Amino acid sequence: MPDDVNIYKVEFAVRDYECDIQGVVNNSNYQHYLEHARHEFLISKGISFAELHERGTDLVVTRVEIDYKFPLRSRDRFEVQVSIVREGNVRLVFVQEIFRIPDGKLIVKAKVTGVATRKGRPVSPGELAEHLGI
Repeated sequence: MPDDVNIYKVEFAVRDYECDIQGVVNNSNYQHYLEHARHEFLISKGISFAELHERGTDLVVTRVEIDYKFPLRSRDRFEVQVSIVREGNVRLVFVQEIFRIPDGKLIVKAKVTGVATRKGRPVSPGELAEHLGI
């Protein structure tokens, strides 16, 4: 992760229905947590998916890599941290980690790669990348 200044953080709590028969968060729910945190991060930067779409640009996830380190259980509180870097000419990479609160136990490490598209084709994120400072 980059230095603490460039990391966005958002807190959540595990809801009972997110857990499977073993009493731990089902693996698919981590993607929901990560996605919600990315959306909140972009909103915090003044970026609206609706406005981008109206201007003909869509942000599309092209790859998700998740390393599951430790499970969360019902009622656990946790924090999702988000930072973003540019990779190549068209890719934006969200580097994300989930930590349990209050002990700071690492739960998940993830790398989510996306691209900006126009009419379904990848394009340089240009203005968007500049707005994000990357």
